Amino acid sequence: MNSNLTQRQNLAAAYRLVEWFGWGDLSSTHISASMEEPGCFLINSRDQLFDEVTASSLIEINLLGELLTQNEHVVVNQAGFVIHSAIHQARPEIKCVLHTHTQAGMAVSAMECGLLPITQHALRFYDDIGVHEYEGIALDLDERQRLVASLGSSEAMILRNHGLLTVGSSVAAAFSAMFYLEKACRAQIDAMSSNAELTFPSHEVCLHTYNQYQQYKDYIQHDWNGLLRRLDRDQPDYKN
Repeated sequence: MNSNLTQRQNLAAAYRLVEWFGWGDLSSTHISASMEEPGCFLINSRDQLFDEVTASSLIEINLLGELLTQNEHVVVNQAGFVIHSAIHQARPEIKCVLHTHTQAGMAVSAMECGLLPITQHALRFYDDIGVHEYEGIALDLDERQRLVASLGSSEAMILRNHGLLTVGSSVAAAFSAMFYLEKACRAQIDAMSSNAELTFPSHEVCLHTYNQYQQYKDYIQHDWNGLLRRLDRDQPDYKN
């Protein structure tokens, strides 16, 4: 299969799954995936909700902000362009960038403590998660260099007072990172809301668990294949 078509279908699947898991925010967040052509990436048109996105409805844009999709009806999300173009340009090894405004993600983004190492899921990001200070809606091009600096070499970032962002060498990898990060945030909110005293694994155990996540990544593609099978059963039109 053509690799660009595969990328389109994987990205469309990610949009559907974000909505499926309840991570959507109408049309106000975005996921992007790089194309075979250097400096080009796919993103959603702002006028579509996530459960309406299909492989063919995704729009192609370059790092200069030039729309490469010949369709007068598409709407480019400026904040989406600023955030995604920054990362695709600075880290070409990244093939997918996923950004959400979930309730749990926004709540943790407003906490001074950030993501706490209190669950196994959170330890996937132990001492390796970026934090970007809030500068307002990401409409200014000069914020791109600061976004990139905040992310560093990590696969995830907390956007203060805003939400969450993950990246990956594939759509599957970026989605997996967001699944773990979102679940860790939800668990943290629940644990802190209980007012019980929290327990923290030792630094050595946290680091060991983080390294285990880095070494054994087969589960990422297994999970993604299963999610695609679910979509093929229930929402096969995502491939159109």
